[in-house]
Amino acid sequence: MANPRQLPLFVTEPQGTKDLNLHTPFNRALPFFAEHLKKEGKSEHTIKAFIADLNLLASYAGEDRALGKFQTRQLDEFLHWMENERGVPCSRKTYARRVTSIKVFFKWLMALDVIAHDPAKAVVQRSGEAPLSYALTPDEIRRVFEFAPTMERKGERDTRPELLFWLLLDTGIKKSEVMRLTTDDIHTDNPALPYLHVHHTVRNVYKERKIPIDPKWVDLFDEYRAQYKLKEKIFTCTARNLEYILSDLSDGADTSTKISFEIMRWTGAVRDAREGMDPELIRERMGLSKISWNETGRKIERLVEKQIEAEQAATS
Repeated sequence: MANPRQLPLFVTEPQGTKDLNLHTPFNRALPFFAEHLKKEGKSEHTIKAFIADLNLLASYAGEDRALGKFQTRQLDEFLHWMENERGVPCSRKTYARRVTSIKVFFKWLMALDVIAHDPAKAVVQRSGEAPLSYALTPDEIRRVFEFAPTMERKGERDTRPELLFWLLLDTGIKKSEVMRLTTDDIHTDNPALPYLHVHHTVRNVYKERKIPIDPKWVDLFDEYRAQYKLKEKIFTCTARNLEYILSDLSDGADTSTKISFEIMRWTGAVRDAREGMDPELIRERMGLSKISWNETGRKIERLVEKQIEAEQAATS
């Protein structure tokens, strides 16, 4: 490792990465880091998340804090504050991502010879699986399907709640994928074997998949398309509005937890597992890599066991 680059007498506005040094204020380095992530092929979502994480660190330590002033102890204190004292819930997944953001940032500074010591290298990334999620039970799924057709829009049956719930249950797609769907993604060339085409992002080929859908769902989709006068996008409202719909379904069906996009991913996977679907097919349906599936597959097995145990206890 070479010595950190020669320091100027006065701190000036950096024009490029060559101008970064030990005295450069933390926030002045972030635009160059974002550009680095972009060149590395990181998605826009990842870049925004990393920069947001680092801005949170800046708000804690001070935006003008010099890059060379950070120490491992201070980073550990920040993480403790973020998790226990900030007053905002921090999931294990979010915590892990923020640790990653910090580690990647300071490793980048090391590679540029801006700093001589990486304070984030000794920061411990927690291991272990995140807490188990929740999956709707077969009885709760039944109740939602009974309630959904009773919801109305402008004095008539609203097809959107049932269409959305059924879609999420059968496909397990994420909220971002739902919002990108267009009418061209519903393929009905073979009416007996229709499928949904989910397109992948540039960096994740596992998200490219064709998921079989129920022909009866297609019939409902035709009703929905006519009711909402679709042109291209399947869901023209905001993601927040869809979340409200799922919440209304929770209330109407009296489910034990609020229904969300994430809950529906687990629910669909658990239902498929209980029906004997091959785990590899479940993995492909969820758009997960084999590495990601290691933890997710175990969680699905545990959720299945919990449901079966609860059903047996209720009948004993």
